[in-house]
Amino acid sequence: MTIFNQLPLTMFRPLNASLRALALLLTLGLSVPSYAATTLKIATLSPEGTGWMIELREAAKNIRVRTEDQVKLKIYPGGVMGDDKAVLRKLRIGQLHGAAMTSGGVMQPYPDIALYNLPLVFRDSAEVDFVRSRLDKKLMSGLRKKKFVGFGLAEVGFAYPMTKQPVTAVADFQNRRVWAPDNDPGALKAYSSFNITPTPLPIADVLTGLQTGLIDSIGSPPIGAIALQWHTQVDYALELPLMYVYGLFAITERAFNRMSEAEQAIVTEELTAAVSRVDSVSRRDNEAAGEALVGEGLQWLQPSATELDEWYAIADQANQKLKQNDYVSPEMFDELMSLLEEYRSGQTAAQ
Repeated sequence: MTIFNQLPLTMFRPLNASLRALALLLTLGLSVPSYAATTLKIATLSPEGTGWMIELREAAKNIRVRTEDQVKLKIYPGGVMGDDKAVLRKLRIGQLHGAAMTSGGVMQPYPDIALYNLPLVFRDSAEVDFVRSRLDKKLMSGLRKKKFVGFGLAEVGFAYPMTKQPVTAVADFQNRRVWAPDNDPGALKAYSSFNITPTPLPIADVLTGLQTGLIDSIGSPPIGAIALQWHTQVDYALELPLMYVYGLFAITERAFNRMSEAEQAIVTEELTAAVSRVDSVSRRDNEAAGEALVGEGLQWLQPSATELDEWYAIADQANQKLKQNDYVSPEMFDELMSLLEEYRSGQTAAQ
């Protein structure tokens, strides 16, 4: 008989109680949180059949299968939830959970997202690729600090001046009735930097505006001009990458946190891949659209070297003013300019 057999059982009761309490705590601590099924309500201006909608439908299907119906996407296409401004308001109040929006539509909560919108900041697609490979992730991190989870940027393309009358010089464009998106402060500031007072209109009203003469000039990527039939009302396009246009896809952090970590990983993987595919296809589509416009009778004009220098000189001055006025943060502006200088110096040295 051991000494423990000789001790009264009452001495072990407090120990037994403690062990039971410890076991309960361990059980609670190791239990897996329960997550309810989630339906993410997603809005986009893109209509059915477009690249955005094709990819979003595919991502939604994959997410539903991989999460075993725990996460579903309910998509509202074609602007049925309103423009970017209306969508942003609905995201804030929880009526929507995510959206594919233009960079200009997200400027109000996060101005730096419009960094690449600065007028004539890029001269060609190679510069875009160099900068984006180094800054896109930083922009997505900044977006997260504003309580949005971003899944990447998707190129729409360079917006080129398209007009009813020939335009090559800044002065020519200043005398035109130019359209700007009514919910895009970046575009308004870009035009004002060239002493152009644009006419703000919703995208849905641009074709009618061109037909009635309310406006006679637009800035648009080729694919947009064709898709929206704007090309039927203009005769000339200027070979000048006036502004780099792009969109993004994001959901609110609140909606993202409703999902388990495993579900978050699946949603992130699928939506990031979808946005990446839209991004890569867009450039090829714009190249084909530019050639198609020629076939439709549109004439591409080349500014002279002197005219081109004037465009870029005014844009450089304007961008410095935009920096001073906190259009974007000075830190991100300086980093963008530093990267462009690095790229251009490398190109010059290689020649």
